Amino acid sequence: MEVKEILEKVKKDQMTIEDAEKAIKKSQYEDLGYAKIDHNRRERLGAGEVVFCQGKPDAFLAKIFKTIYQENGEVLGTRASEEQYELLKKEMPTIEYDAISRIIKIEKPKEKLGNIAICTGGTADIPVAEEAAKTAEFFGNYVERIYDVGVAGIHRLISQKEKLEKASCIIAIAGMEGALASVIGGFSKVPVIAVPTSVGYGANLGGVTTLLSMINSCANGISVVNIDNGYGAGYIASQINLAIYKK
Repeated sequence: MEVKEILEKVKKDQMTIEDAEKAIKKSQYEDLGYAKIDHNRRERLGAGEVVFCQGKPDAFLAKIFKTIYQENGEVLGTRASEEQYELLKKEMPTIEYDAISRIIKIEKPKEKLGNIAICTGGTADIPVAEEAAKTAEFFGNYVERIYDVGVAGIHRLISQKEKLEKASCIIAIAGMEGALASVIGGFSKVPVIAVPTSVGYGANLGGVTTLLSMINSCANGISVVNIDNGYGAGYIASQINLAIYKK
């Protein structure tokens, strides 16, 4: 419940001052002991708190998920396992899981606005791309998927130029030497968010080579997120796309 709504209830004698004080404190964050749930994040930033599932003990994860869902009516988790999905499904039967992106969610129906294009260098980059795509869609964005268009066959990318021109921003996801981001940045008028992946042979160094290549791109308009960080790219793209669409 937002602060304005709480104050309106007090004004109409629908809530006591004591209850309003408790509600306002809870609207800032809810202390579970092992976690402090940031209920105010949606009002403050435009998007609610997202759960990073990897490494969380089962009991903590279940309580965190239920708390956010009860407050917002929806909840998104990243880097979830099949086992975590089965655990949460017992208490929240409507929860959905995608094994490729490792995204787990309960989502309200919503219109998908604007246009975010997500490109991958190869098929092996798709898990990171789907993490980005499903994150952006959860926050209310339309996503155009353009997969397997790496520079080894650059005609595949060029054939998609019309789709890229319709996008308000582009996410370029690649491993190996990461050249895809530079190529897209060289002919795009919109911001490009580069995501290095850990896809590659030994000298790729688990994505470090790709990361350094993307950071050192000579193309303008490129920003770079961390290795395999599809969620981060999807979130930033959502901010750009929705800001443009709403304006």
